[in-house]
Amino acid sequence: MQADTEQSTPQVYTVHYVLKNKIGELVDTSEGSEPLHFLYGTPEIIEGIQRAVKDRNVGDCLEVTIPPEMAYGEYREELVRKVPKSLFEGVEKLEVGMKFQTNSGDETQVVQVVGIDGNLIRVDANHPLAGFTLYFDLEIVGRRDATEDEITQGRPLF
Repeated sequence: MQADTEQSTPQVYTVHYVLKNKIGELVDTSEGSEPLHFLYGTPEIIEGIQRAVKDRNVGDCLEVTIPPEMAYGEYREELVRKVPKSLFEGVEKLEVGMKFQTNSGDETQVVQVVGIDGNLIRVDANHPLAGFTLYFDLEIVGRRDATEDEITQGRPLF
């Protein structure tokens, strides 16, 4: 007897979400806006959400606790560094909280200004949710087979 080697078609999920912090305060939500659309297995969506919705159906509602290692990773001190103010040439008024996209080689990174000390600027390249356990309420509002184009491009096409 031959083993079944055929793999199922990758799925596109559509999910409404509510993200809360440890004490139950709202961090983010899709309520009142577009739900989250993603192709299962792509790196754009955190592993914890993908594992939670795998093989679930439209109408399923889930409460999910996602540890940092299945979300945005642990907070890494080495991603916080001081850089010269001259790197921000052309920025009229540099302020804590501002975000900038940097390019080094073929890697793009977003950094946030977290401190200003004269001509030294402290920037943090950690994701804002790095190091945090995430608490999601998820509602699956759509699930379908991905098209060939979606599989090729690695994202849902609407």
